[in-house]
Amino acid sequence: MSESPANTVARDWLAAFDAALTARNLDAAAALFGAECYWRDLISFTWNICTQESPAQVRAMLAARLDDVAPSNWQLEGDASEAGGVTEAWFTFETRVSRGRGLLRLKDENGQPRAWTLLTSMVELKGHEEKTGEHRVAGAEHGVHKHRKSWSELKAEEAAHLGRSVQPEVVIIGGGQGGIALAARLRRLGVSHLVIEKNARPGDSWRNRYKSLCLHDPVWYDHLPYLPFPNDWPVFAPKDKIGDWLEAYVKIMEVNYWGSTLARGCRYDEAAQRWDVSVERDGQTVVLHPRELVIALGVSGYANVPKIPGAETFEGDQHHSSRHPGPEACQGKKVVVLGSNNSAHDICAALWENDVDVTMVQRSSTHIAPSAALMELALGGLYSEQAMKNGIDHHKADLIFASVPYKIMHTFHIPVYEEMKRREADLYGRLEQAGFMLDFGADGSGLFMKYLRRGSGYYIDVGASELVANGSIKLKSRVNIERINPKSVTLTDGSELPCDVLVFATGFGSMNQWLDDLISPEVADRIGKVWGLGSDTPKDPGPWEGELRNMWKPTQVPHLWIHGGNLHQSRHYSQFLSLQLKARLAGIPTPVYGQAEVHHLR
Repeated sequence: MSESPANTVARDWLAAFDAALTARNLDAAAALFGAECYWRDLISFTWNICTQESPAQVRAMLAARLDDVAPSNWQLEGDASEAGGVTEAWFTFETRVSRGRGLLRLKDENGQPRAWTLLTSMVELKGHEEKTGEHRVAGAEHGVHKHRKSWSELKAEEAAHLGRSVQPEVVIIGGGQGGIALAARLRRLGVSHLVIEKNARPGDSWRNRYKSLCLHDPVWYDHLPYLPFPNDWPVFAPKDKIGDWLEAYVKIMEVNYWGSTLARGCRYDEAAQRWDVSVERDGQTVVLHPRELVIALGVSGYANVPKIPGAETFEGDQHHSSRHPGPEACQGKKVVVLGSNNSAHDICAALWENDVDVTMVQRSSTHIAPSAALMELALGGLYSEQAMKNGIDHHKADLIFASVPYKIMHTFHIPVYEEMKRREADLYGRLEQAGFMLDFGADGSGLFMKYLRRGSGYYIDVGASELVANGSIKLKSRVNIERINPKSVTLTDGSELPCDVLVFATGFGSMNQWLDDLISPEVADRIGKVWGLGSDTPKDPGPWEGELRNMWKPTQVPHLWIHGGNLHQSRHYSQFLSLQLKARLAGIPTPVYGQAEVHHLR
């Protein structure tokens, strides 16, 4: 049986690419890429997360890295497909030190198939495979052994010594989803680690948020590494359910976790080639000495609380949304919520459900993405029950998602939100009639691009937008709070709102704030901006970097790493961060190619 034309095209391209690389013929290799091309590498060629955006950049990267990488064994995986003039094919490959997997998209250019997008990703390090499958530990020594220790005794012994007589190789500051996802991967790679978390229990960072909080992303998008949610898990999980899951995850995955522990300061000791990480635990100061330090404190810094004249005269309660206790404390009171993001909408909706008089103050335009439409149009092809029936689990979906270069990602998203505008025209029209200011991002590419570009102002609509549209949640838009009075707030249009409770749903600062306080302003400046692409859109000034700044990859400060993001990013990128850490600890040379220039903070 002859193979399909798509298979032939993809197999021939991989063979030609393999031959060019084996012959060290850089011109021939670069010629296999189209005039518009993108090669995104997840550490397999570059020990970095970076994208080459032209044939010239491809050639330059290969010139620098080919001899060291020594790629080989490029094999088509499964069947290629063709749609809309694009041939798409999965493949596997090897390098001198690793095994990898990738995704190739080819377009015809002057009668020849040329690479449009190429993703290469490291799967495992040779000789340092995860302790899973055929590499799993036995777990028991059968027979009779004097003074045998049980699993629980060995675990207790490890916990008693770690951080005291035995130092962890990696310390992770932050015990939320990002920190524990990375720790679980390090455990399977045999890396000694310790997670530091100020809250008492894993999951408390979720439990301590406002009562109505639930995931706005669907369950298929949010699995943690190795341990997917059960298939009866709700599509949108409540915060306390997530908190319980994270706590169970830490136990099941045997993550070394110090709760109720506050990181006080970190300093790199050049002479000893290690970090000194000072933490406060059980009323005592403990100094840890890891070789590698990971800051995993989410995607933001401290809560933004605006300084508004008169705040000190307010007789009611004022707090940031991150400290909102829930609607019960607001019964019989008039509440003003400053902001129109996810938290603002969630809090306003919960207050309305509990018969509380609430007004939202919208300062700037906000992107509204109805949840059902978002799932179907933006995520359904990759993360859904139907996707799984089509053979796309979240592992495969992650790589498909990662294979789209940031430079052109917005072009994939714009049609999604154009269709969303059409489908939700009635809701959007009624919101605008109510005075709500809508936007779809700087270029119409919607929610995820705003998130990547650090653009503020979006809400995944799980019901509150209808309450705004019909007036159940009162709205004051195109204004800000000019002054806080003892029992009211004065707005910039001169109007006054009675107010007993003032909630600041005003977002958070940059992750650089953690680096300032935990290490030093000088180190934060040396690293430069964290997050954002350099897209020259609001809140994301250039120059263009092509990847999220300083995330999951080497920073300008050796042995210091930044890990964070939503549940999807925590799951997916923890794989590549764990492999980078393991390689360094195992003594594998890791020359970094394409490290971005620093754009100083000060």
